[in-house]
Amino acid sequence: MSVPEFTITRTFDAPRETLWRAWTDPALAARWWHPHEVTTPAESVSIDLREGGSYTYLMIDPTGGEWPTAGEYLEVREPERLRFTWGSPDDERGDDVPVITVDLAEAGEGRTLMTFHMARHPDDRGSEHGVHDGWTEAFEELDGVLTASTAA
Repeated sequence: MSVPEFTITRTFDAPRETLWRAWTDPALAARWWHPHEVTTPAESVSIDLREGGSYTYLMIDPTGGEWPTAGEYLEVREPERLRFTWGSPDDERGDDVPVITVDLAEAGEGRTLMTFHMARHPDDRGSEHGVHDGWTEAFEELDGVLTASTAA
């Protein structure tokens, strides 16, 4: 039986080091670690960036619903790769916990190709509250954060 998974690739108009910082700096992560219409309070983001370290954050939807999220870093290779578990803080840590791998490659002219791969979660695009679409929207939020920071 195959492992459910999906991949999202996107090129950002920012250097690889900037993308790395967006993934690893709590203040920046709070600005985009959520889909549209959802917020992540900056004080909810905690990042212990080392293999075996953990991260946590809280997403709050427009109705006040809370979505706590947490995981453990499995691989940290600055500035090219992050691999970490992803789920609710209460999830049991086992062989079925989703694992995200983020690869950042220089794409020339100050741009970065990001390959986001989630293993152990189905490609649920188009479903209500789907994880695939949530991450796609988060990357749109990230693009806006990067555009705002280069315009400043």
